[in-house]
Amino acid sequence: MTDTTATTASHVHAVTAATDEDMRVLGRDLAALSRPGDLLILSGPLGAGKTTLTQGLGQGLGVRGSVTSPTFVISRIHPSLVGGPALVHVDAYRLGGPDEVDDIDLDMTLGESVTVVEWGEGVAEGLADDRLEIRIERHPDDTRTVHLRPVGARWTDIDLPGTAAGNG
Repeated sequence: MTDTTATTASHVHAVTAATDEDMRVLGRDLAALSRPGDLLILSGPLGAGKTTLTQGLGQGLGVRGSVTSPTFVISRIHPSLVGGPALVHVDAYRLGGPDEVDDIDLDMTLGESVTVVEWGEGVAEGLADDRLEIRIERHPDDTRTVHLRPVGARWTDIDLPGTAAGNG
């Protein structure tokens, strides 16, 4: 993939996840790298594993509540049980664009939480200059390739996962 935008740390890392548990492990690995103010934008087709990855992130962050798709409520806040940042989990599938993302006031929690926006490609990039863009491809054999694209100075020196559980 060639990146023609003026971003910092634009190298894309590809991770193979053979199972749902591998997706959760990747989420837990990303949680270990996350800090308050981080924005993760997830994209991929229906059933790709966006919510499964977010479940692992929630496990790794030690948040309260079951992480499920917030499709019908648009946004859920999962407070930390361990003194870390809350997880703000957003489903932008029903949102019509960046203006509607602004309407849910994510800027009120963005600085103190780890925010995940499913279906966020094309609508959530304006929330932060620094973000991790995660594109998930699901293959016919149900394995997934997860493309991690760091954007901005925050992610410059972060050693992103290169493999998921079961891949070495």
